[in-house]
Amino acid sequence: MTQQIEKLVPDTSIIIEGFLSEKIKNNELKVKEVVIHEAVLAELEYQANMNKAIGYLGLDEIKRMRELKKVELKFEGVRPRAVEIQHASLGEIDAMVRQLAWEQDATLITSDKIQNRVAEAKGMKVIYIHPEKRTKKLKLEGFFDESTMSVHLRQDVLPYAKKGFPGKWDFVALRKDPLKEEEVQDISREIIEECKLRKDSFIEIERPGSTIVQMGRYRIVITKPPFSDGWEITAVKPVRTLTLADYKLSEKLMKRIGEQAEGVLVAGSPGMGKSTFAQALAVFYSEKEKIVKTVEAPRDLVLPENITQYAISHGDAQEVHDVLLLSRPDYTFFDEMRNTDDFKLFADLRLAGVGMVGVVHATNPIDAIQRFIGRVEMGVIPQVIDTVVFIKNGFIGKVLALYMTVKVPSGMTEADLARPVVVVNDFETGKLEYEIYSYGEQTVVVPAQEGGEAKGVHKLAAEGIRRAFLNYVHDVDVEMVSDHKCVVRVPERDIARIIGKEGKNIMQIEKELGIGIDIQALEEGKRSLAVEKGDIEFDLQRGKKGLIFDLGARMQHKDIEIFIGSTLLLNAKVGSSGTLKIKKDNSIGQRLLQAISSGEKIRVVG
Repeated sequence: MTQQIEKLVPDTSIIIEGFLSEKIKNNELKVKEVVIHEAVLAELEYQANMNKAIGYLGLDEIKRMRELKKVELKFEGVRPRAVEIQHASLGEIDAMVRQLAWEQDATLITSDKIQNRVAEAKGMKVIYIHPEKRTKKLKLEGFFDESTMSVHLRQDVLPYAKKGFPGKWDFVALRKDPLKEEEVQDISREIIEECKLRKDSFIEIERPGSTIVQMGRYRIVITKPPFSDGWEITAVKPVRTLTLADYKLSEKLMKRIGEQAEGVLVAGSPGMGKSTFAQALAVFYSEKEKIVKTVEAPRDLVLPENITQYAISHGDAQEVHDVLLLSRPDYTFFDEMRNTDDFKLFADLRLAGVGMVGVVHATNPIDAIQRFIGRVEMGVIPQVIDTVVFIKNGFIGKVLALYMTVKVPSGMTEADLARPVVVVNDFETGKLEYEIYSYGEQTVVVPAQEGGEAKGVHKLAAEGIRRAFLNYVHDVDVEMVSDHKCVVRVPERDIARIIGKEGKNIMQIEKELGIGIDIQALEEGKRSLAVEKGDIEFDLQRGKKGLIFDLGARMQHKDIEIFIGSTLLLNAKVGSSGTLKIKKDNSIGQRLLQAISSGEKIRVVG
């Protein structure tokens, strides 16, 4: 039925939705005159200047209204101040639009529930258009078929798609002609517009240069200048939904997941199927009548309605912490943990008794555990993580189990070297895979070798001991003679001081480092390896916090040795910028500053 209206005043919501021009064009509304308040135009201009898509959508709708010959379009009212535009969400602009409609005895049209309620309360003539409408097939969906994992659209480039399934896919061009900039812009605006109309869609994150959208099963990332050098759309869609039964877990693993595991890490490389497994696990717990919630950034897990999904991008760590502790879920899934705050929040909730399942990027299983080292105390790692499930090519590649014990680390034999050790075993076979323990001032992750020995630790141990002795002397050389014994060579003048009265100093050092130490005199010119290498030219600069050796781009990622005179000071690896930075406040930095002030020769060899 066609509604005939003399004068119509639209608010910002109806303009953004794009309903008005469509209804007038389709003769659902017959309007003689449409009056747009200058405040609406100002708000849309502000949003467009902030590079937000809704601003562009609204301006495009006004342009379509002007092109309609069926209606007379006018702009009236006073342009609002900047502070009123910035506080539009508080109702300032809506109030101005209502006032204009009231003064001109016009009909207000809106798709905002609150605006509609206020207008009705004032006794105004108002038309409310519900924002939901039948969804249409988007241009983006035309690039997908049943086997498409993701679509990659970029201006001036052919559209590509990944087709297959995790671990086995092909990168396929979808057409012969490159996408034009206007085409990518139209697709992105259509996505934003449709997202505002669908109940199963929302804008997860909107920034000046990027927008992240969850639309049904699609997770969409839109980037535009100046953040990127061109318009680009990346859309990802799950190609299949699996249950835990599809992974064919062993009876032993099913029992652990169902009855014991409460600190689980799901790890794997990007695109290997981590989130798919996490979804299956979440549904498994939910079906066991457990309360399950998720923390995501952005929300992209496809889960049943009884699982609440929280977006940490719309809150903060403290808010998520408070909500989860008060709502008391049995299990919380933390999808895509990236930064230190994420890992600390995971650990804090786990230690508070909440069952946690975290999803992390890792190229091998132990990398997932190493991401917690330095972020939480080593001693609480087994309380935070008890199981690591590594996903490869869409299936479970390996499962690790963690526990804490006090023992002599592999490769060491003396009983007084015992210490707390985090033992990492292959869950299915029980075979020792790694040991994590403190070695001097470092926390080390040592792979287990066949026969229970850890010969590969010698190099690591020698470097750790050398660093420890640099706190006592400037020149030191370390040689590992066995798994539990080393020779430390220092200048002869320092030997008595290091050993101490009745050997008390060296005994304390041995206890701290957990290894037997034989102190010998350091011989000048002993390092033949350094002599065989060539001297490297460098530029030594003093920064605010340290010394910077500029070695040039050709030395990127190369191993070098720094000498003061003929004495080796340290071994190091040059950074990706061709520089090496050394802090002033440590023993090596102090020794370099002393050498510079006294005019000693500094050499770089490599």
